[in-house]
Amino acid sequence: MPKFHIEAFSDSSRQKVFGLFAGFENYQKLFPQYFPSVRILSIRNEVSVVEEHLILGQRELVMMTKHIVEGQNKHDVFVIGGDAKGTHIVELFESTKNGTQITINVDFRLRGNMKIANALGRFDVEKEYKNLVEEFLNCLN
Repeated sequence: MPKFHIEAFSDSSRQKVFGLFAGFENYQKLFPQYFPSVRILSIRNEVSVVEEHLILGQRELVMMTKHIVEGQNKHDVFVIGGDAKGTHIVELFESTKNGTQITINVDFRLRGNMKIANALGRFDVEKEYKNLVEEFLNCLN
Protein backbone atom coordinates (compact mmCIF):
# COMPACT_ATOMS: atom_id res chain seq x y z
CA MET A 1 0.00 0.00 0.00
CA PRO A 2 1.11 3.57 -0.52
CA LYS A 3 3.64 4.91 1.95
CA PHE A 4 4.82 8.45 1.41
CA HIS A 5 6.41 11.44 3.09
CA ILE A 6 5.45 15.12 2.75
CA GLU A 7 7.57 18.07 3.85
CA ALA A 8 6.06 21.55 3.86
CA PHE A 9 6.72 24.96 5.36
CA SER A 10 4.43 27.71 6.60
CA ASP A 11 5.26 31.27 7.60
CA SER A 12 2.68 30.93 10.39
CA SER A 13 3.46 30.06 14.01
CA ARG A 14 3.56 26.44 15.12
CA GLN A 15 0.50 27.01 17.32
CA LYS A 16 -1.56 28.29 14.38
CA VAL A 17 -0.39 25.54 11.99
CA PHE A 18 -0.88 22.80 14.58
CA GLY A 19 -4.33 24.15 15.47
CA LEU A 20 -5.42 23.93 11.85
CA PHE A 21 -4.02 20.46 11.10
CA ALA A 22 -5.10 18.90 14.42
CA GLY A 23 -8.42 20.78 14.58
CA PHE A 24 -10.54 18.02 13.04
CA GLU A 25 -13.68 19.60 14.54
CA ASN A 26 -13.30 22.41 11.97
CA TYR A 27 -12.50 20.26 8.91
CA GLN A 28 -16.08 20.18 7.62
CA LYS A 29 -16.49 23.96 7.94
CA LEU A 30 -13.08 24.89 6.49
CA PHE A 31 -12.71 22.14 3.85
CA PRO A 32 -16.21 20.98 2.84
CA GLN A 33 -14.93 19.86 -0.57
CA TYR A 34 -12.72 17.30 1.22
CA PHE A 35 -14.70 16.63 4.42
CA PRO A 36 -18.45 16.62 3.72
CA SER A 37 -19.09 15.01 7.11
CA VAL A 38 -17.18 14.96 10.40
CA ARG A 39 -18.88 13.58 13.50
CA ILE A 40 -17.07 13.51 16.84
CA LEU A 41 -17.97 10.37 18.77
CA SER A 42 -15.69 10.64 21.80
CA ILE A 43 -13.11 12.98 23.31
CA ARG A 44 -10.99 11.90 26.27
CA ASN A 45 -7.98 14.05 27.12
CA GLU A 46 -5.70 13.93 24.04
CA VAL A 47 -7.57 11.09 22.28
CA SER A 48 -10.62 11.57 20.07
CA VAL A 49 -12.65 9.12 18.03
CA VAL A 50 -14.20 10.65 14.92
CA GLU A 51 -16.32 9.46 12.01
CA GLU A 52 -15.05 11.19 8.87
CA HIS A 53 -16.03 11.23 5.23
CA LEU A 54 -12.96 12.22 3.20
CA ILE A 55 -13.06 12.93 -0.52
CA LEU A 56 -9.78 12.38 -2.38
CA GLY A 57 -10.07 12.91 -6.12
CA GLN A 58 -13.47 11.58 -7.09
CA ARG A 59 -13.50 8.95 -4.32
CA GLU A 60 -15.21 9.22 -0.96
CA LEU A 61 -13.70 7.35 1.97
CA VAL A 62 -15.85 6.65 5.02
CA MET A 63 -13.60 6.17 8.03
CA MET A 64 -13.59 5.82 11.79
CA THR A 65 -10.47 7.58 13.03
CA LYS A 66 -8.61 7.99 16.30
CA HIS A 67 -6.79 11.32 16.68
CA ILE A 68 -4.04 11.55 19.28
CA VAL A 69 -2.49 14.91 20.11
CA GLU A 70 0.91 15.19 21.81
CA GLY A 71 1.59 18.73 22.95
CA GLN A 72 1.53 21.10 20.02
CA ASN A 73 4.09 19.29 17.95
CA LYS A 74 2.62 15.88 17.05
CA HIS A 75 -0.75 14.73 15.70
CA ASP A 76 -1.30 11.01 15.06
CA VAL A 77 -4.27 9.76 13.06
CA PHE A 78 -5.11 6.06 13.10
CA VAL A 79 -7.91 4.81 10.84
CA ILE A 80 -9.57 2.16 12.99
CA GLY A 81 -12.46 1.32 10.67
CA GLY A 82 -13.88 1.84 7.21
CA ASP A 83 -12.48 2.19 3.70
CA ALA A 84 -8.91 2.97 4.81
CA LYS A 85 -8.71 0.80 7.94
CA GLY A 86 -5.11 0.36 9.07
CA THR A 87 -3.94 3.75 7.72
CA HIS A 88 -1.59 5.68 10.01
CA ILE A 89 -0.70 9.35 9.53
CA VAL A 90 1.91 11.14 11.65
CA GLU A 91 2.08 14.93 11.47
CA LEU A 92 5.05 16.66 13.11
CA PHE A 93 5.36 20.43 13.61
CA GLU A 94 8.65 22.17 14.37
CA SER A 95 9.12 25.87 15.05
CA THR A 96 11.80 27.60 12.99
CA LYS A 97 13.04 31.20 12.84
CA ASN A 98 10.73 31.94 9.92
CA GLY A 99 7.66 29.83 10.72
CA THR A 100 6.86 26.14 10.98
CA GLN A 101 8.33 23.06 9.35
CA ILE A 102 5.68 20.38 8.76
CA THR A 103 6.58 16.73 8.26
CA ILE A 104 3.87 14.22 7.41
CA ASN A 105 4.46 10.47 7.19
CA VAL A 106 1.60 8.50 5.66
CA ASP A 107 1.06 4.75 5.54
CA PHE A 108 -2.18 4.61 3.56
CA ARG A 109 -4.15 1.37 3.44
CA LEU A 110 -6.93 1.01 0.89
CA ARG A 111 -9.63 -1.62 0.68
CA GLY A 112 -11.87 -3.02 -2.05
CA ASN A 113 -12.34 -0.99 -5.24
CA MET A 114 -10.02 1.77 -4.04
CA LYS A 115 -7.15 -0.69 -3.70
CA ILE A 116 -7.72 -1.91 -7.27
CA ALA A 117 -8.08 1.63 -8.67
CA ASN A 118 -4.83 2.70 -6.99
CA ALA A 119 -2.98 -0.36 -8.34
CA LEU A 120 -4.25 0.35 -11.86
CA GLY A 121 -3.21 4.00 -11.68
CA ARG A 122 -6.80 5.31 -11.75
CA PHE A 123 -6.52 6.75 -8.26
CA ASP A 124 -3.27 8.30 -7.00
CA VAL A 125 -3.71 8.56 -3.24
CA GLU A 126 -0.34 10.29 -2.74
CA LYS A 127 -1.13 13.04 -5.26
CA GLU A 128 -4.63 13.56 -3.87
CA TYR A 129 -3.38 13.70 -0.27
CA LYS A 130 -0.71 16.25 -1.24
CA ASN A 131 -3.49 18.39 -2.76
CA LEU A 132 -5.31 18.22 0.57
CA VAL A 133 -2.18 19.36 2.44
CA GLU A 134 -1.85 22.28 0.00
CA GLU A 135 -5.43 23.33 0.83
CA PHE A 136 -4.53 23.32 4.52
CA LEU A 137 -1.48 25.49 3.83
CA ASN A 138 -3.49 27.89 1.66
CA CYS A 139 -5.92 28.33 4.53
CA LEU A 140 -3.07 29.70 6.67
CA ASN A 141 -2.35 32.56 4.27
